[in-house]
Amino acid sequence: MSKVKLAVVFYSMSGTNYQLAKWAEEGSREAGADVKVLKVQELAPQSVIEGNEVWRSTVESTKDVPVATSDDIEWADAIIFSVPTRFGNMPSQMKQFLDTQGGLWAGGKTVNKVVSGMTSAQNPHGGQEATLLSLYTSMMHWGAIIASPGYTDPVLFGAGGNPYGTSVTVDQDGKMLEDVEAAVKHQARRTVEVAKWVKKGNQ
Repeated sequence: MSKVKLAVVFYSMSGTNYQLAKWAEEGSREAGADVKVLKVQELAPQSVIEGNEVWRSTVESTKDVPVATSDDIEWADAIIFSVPTRFGNMPSQMKQFLDTQGGLWAGGKTVNKVVSGMTSAQNPHGGQEATLLSLYTSMMHWGAIIASPGYTDPVLFGAGGNPYGTSVTVDQDGKMLEDVEAAVKHQARRTVEVAKWVKKGNQ
């Protein structure tokens, strides 16, 4: 069987979700996947970005990361999304990207993609679970197969125990308060594993 093709698609303003995406890439490669790390298109005005040092720094550090396209979604057997929360929802940048995949959806090209999500917020109850559920609602419309981590490994409890997907709390200085690297990598490996089952079943 050929390698699972996995896309890690992220949006990051402060760098947190970019770091989660890089850990997901590592975990997916460890599981034998062919991986692409991709960002969604930034929609905020450049003048606003320039006025925020952290945001500007993140844009600079991710400037060489390719922007995700419909071709990437069609290519992928599995997709891991990494997004911050915005009032209990995914950011408009990620929502816009998903909303522009109508052509793929109409052609049945999103069916049976294996998907999983990760998120971050500035406090533990700042909408983390709701953000992942909002993402997964779109994925159900896609006909995708959601590979949530559940409680499939004890490492998840040390990372806060979110069964919907790894989530992390970030303080005012941008530092992660929970140690989630191992949980992210476990979630990535699990996503690849489920994608292997689906890929094998479709052969």
